[in-house]
Amino acid sequence: MNFKKAVHDFFIDEEGQSIGQTIKTWMYVLAGCALIALGYALFINPYNLVPGGVYGLSIVLHNLFPSIQVGTFGYMLDVPLLLISLVLLGSKFGGRTVVSVLLTPLLMNIIDHLAYPTEAALHALDPAQLFGGVMNLSDHLMLTTLIGGAVVGVGCGLIVRGGATSGGTDVIAMIIQKYLHMPFSNAILLCDGTVVLTGLVVIGFGLGIDDPSTSPTWHLSFYSLVACFVMSSAIAFTISGRASDKMIYVIGNGDLEPLHHYILDVLDRGATVIKAKGLYSGQEREMLFIVVRRNEVMALKKMIKRVDPSAFVVETDAYDIYGEGFKRLPSEGDINPE
Repeated sequence: MNFKKAVHDFFIDEEGQSIGQTIKTWMYVLAGCALIALGYALFINPYNLVPGGVYGLSIVLHNLFPSIQVGTFGYMLDVPLLLISLVLLGSKFGGRTVVSVLLTPLLMNIIDHLAYPTEAALHALDPAQLFGGVMNLSDHLMLTTLIGGAVVGVGCGLIVRGGATSGGTDVIAMIIQKYLHMPFSNAILLCDGTVVLTGLVVIGFGLGIDDPSTSPTWHLSFYSLVACFVMSSAIAFTISGRASDKMIYVIGNGDLEPLHHYILDVLDRGATVIKAKGLYSGQEREMLFIVVRRNEVMALKKMIKRVDPSAFVVETDAYDIYGEGFKRLPSEGDINPE
């Protein structure tokens, strides 16, 4: 393979992408890696929370082998999973995915070494010594759970928005889906649930902890579940955001021609006219379908009332709109965030 083309394909995973778009997607990935590392190193790992995934399992393994850092276990799990995916699934990972898998655990280990003053504190991940104790949230576990889950979730969402994936248990779920014919969402739940249960056994019941009586016990699993929920919510919000567009359906009882001109000339938008027939009345009706921005909804409804006060109107959220004036359609190989 031509070396120049190989470098191009590594850094620019999508053909036709402009330099600005490439820089933007890489910034998403790098920022996402940094946030995931910060969230785990400062808010998840020191409190033995196990929110599923590869890094959740890494926290469990760190309790069994304290001299090996969580990020290092991340390497030991993530890299083989990518190789297994290549063999069993034939997956082709772009440069951004490779970078996210390799950079996140590296940043996590760097933050850990900067945050703890001694090797003993580093091995114990003692929150009382985290940056000299100024970030110790041991008495505020719910707060650290919410912050950690939100920070990690936003980081994961940014990586997906950058057209990459952080690997991990997604690969196992895809293998289960392919060979056991289980829905992907159920496979993810199975993988993450297994990790959380492993954390309950190892950390909650004291296996691998020298003095379980001085450590938080089984109740940490409940905080871990809260962290899972916050992470998933933050990922969804980061990828899709708050619904800023609206779908409006208008079924008129009269002439909607003035509304047509308003949509075309004032809102500068298109709409679809659909022939409809009332099921009860049997009368022919005109139905308009239009997508507008949230700030255009009120003006449109006022105009509808002025044109046809008895019109039947349905308004609903639209999270993903593709086409002219909105987002581009995804290309083959794009990461599917759903």
